[in-house]
Amino acid sequence: MPAERSTYQSRRKRASEGLRARGLAALLLSPGSDLAYLAGYRVFASERLTCLVVSADGDATLVVPELESPRAKAVAPDLPQRTWNETDDPYALVARLVAAPGDVAVADQMWSLFVLRLQAALRGRGFQLASDITRGLRMRKDAYERDALRAVSAAADRAYPRLLEREFAGRSEREVGAELAAFLRDEGHDEVTFTIVASGPNGASPHHETGERRIARGDTVVLDFGGTREWYCSDITRTVHVGKDVDDEVRKVHDIVRRSQEAGYAAARSGATAASVDAASRHVIDEAGYGERFIHRTGHGIGLDGHEHPYLVRGNDEKLEPGMAFSIEPGIYIPGRFGVRIEDIAILGDDGRAEPLNRADHALAIVR
Repeated sequence: MPAERSTYQSRRKRASEGLRARGLAALLLSPGSDLAYLAGYRVFASERLTCLVVSADGDATLVVPELESPRAKAVAPDLPQRTWNETDDPYALVARLVAAPGDVAVADQMWSLFVLRLQAALRGRGFQLASDITRGLRMRKDAYERDALRAVSAAADRAYPRLLEREFAGRSEREVGAELAAFLRDEGHDEVTFTIVASGPNGASPHHETGERRIARGDTVVLDFGGTREWYCSDITRTVHVGKDVDDEVRKVHDIVRRSQEAGYAAARSGATAASVDAASRHVIDEAGYGERFIHRTGHGIGLDGHEHPYLVRGNDEKLEPGMAFSIEPGIYIPGRFGVRIEDIAILGDDGRAEPLNRADHALAIVR
């Protein structure tokens, strides 16, 4: 179950403080992770407007279609509602709730359908990104969120060794992915978001779409998988080899990637910049002569979304702080041959050190 209602009230209070500090009138949030973070209400997006209006003066109101009202009241009984029926104008209703002068901040992923109609209803006001307010709040995980991330990461850890006991050779990537998804659900995931099974040359594509390729002995296989438990996300990658006869370069590359990840962990400290963690991981791979084969950032933040701030990437001089959670996932990709990636989720503890949330074995596992 989501956090206590007092937690959401405290979060909305801090959001209002952020609005006042920036001279903004209100925060307008459609269904998504920002709304879930501030209201404890997660609902599917539809053509009917649902909008949380958080005002600079501290008020918060959920504008919700009448048919969704019972559901919203059940999960957020402390949150005042304004309901609308099928013939009402919900945009005018939102506009009436924005009484203070100034611009408004809207959810980064709000549908253009809603943005354009809200702009018409709130004529004369500028529109800014909600993440200017919410990113600073959501990056620093509270105690409830840290425990939720530990729990979902542990569930992913438990699924991995179960997959290693299964046959890989002769089966399709899709078959292995489906079995992995079943293990994730068995181990406590509410939803499985993705299972990347990238075998042989497909492993050189970091976001390969799991398909019908038959896995063969001698293949290196990248396994990247995750989902959600009580709204919080897991994300882990391990690389395995089918059969005991492992190419020397595969072993070499796996060792380089493992040392690169260790360097990233060592660099991830309170006060360090996000870019410096990326640089530390990248340096190991550069020195080994595979720099041009490391083709993505070292990591991304994680929480209610699988990818969120902070991003561990060159040019991001944002300083890391306790409570920030992120992946550390270097990789090397050899086109036409194989790929290797190792990914864990880590969180900066109050002591300023990176705590690994994934404990599954990092070794190059040999599977059948």
